[in-house]
Amino acid sequence: MGTLLVVDDDPHIRELVGALLTGAGFAVTPCADGRAALRALGEQPVDLCVVDVMMPLMEGTEFARAVRRYYPDLPVLLLTAKGQLADKVRGFEAGADDYLVKPFDGLELVARVRALLRRYHKVADQVAQAGTVTLDASRHTVTVGGQDLDLPLKEFDLLFLLAAHKGRTLTRRQILDEVWGLDFDGNERTLDVHINRLRDRFGEDCGCHIVTVRGLGYRLEEA
Repeated sequence: MGTLLVVDDDPHIRELVGALLTGAGFAVTPCADGRAALRALGEQPVDLCVVDVMMPLMEGTEFARAVRRYYPDLPVLLLTAKGQLADKVRGFEAGADDYLVKPFDGLELVARVRALLRRYHKVADQVAQAGTVTLDASRHTVTVGGQDLDLPLKEFDLLFLLAAHKGRTLTRRQILDEVWGLDFDGNERTLDVHINRLRDRFGEDCGCHIVTVRGLGYRLEEA
């Protein structure tokens, strides 16, 4: 399912986070500080970093900045006891992708890690297909019957998610979390609007259609 780098100077937190992620099926490499973590990145492939902010030698924000410079496609999730908005902004400006405040719920940590990996397509196929529609996540391209079609980013992510799980019903909450992120607090009507736009773009000739599962969510089916 992927290899994760867990970086924290507190051995108890390292052990806790490592156990949570290992229990969720991930391989975990622990590091006690940011410098050791950077060395580890140069020695083995890593799919995502879970990093504490307050550490000796190299703070988590400094580590995130270095990762963004040398490994631009590597997602970083920051862990910190700080919960002020200014601290979060500082973390995001350093290049972090997500931010979780201690103490945190283990299920939320795992959910955020999985959402980030899906966002970066680290644990999913780069190509999804349904009917005559082919989506290539690595190039962000859509073809219908061999013809190219331009899609806005959110519509692409939504269709890719449904196509990657074609035949399977995804709940509204699952879709919102994966496409819009766990912090999305907007109106769920946003999802319905995007579904309707996709339906308008892709007619019956494309060999697939989006099914509404009343009271639950949506499913992409092939004709």
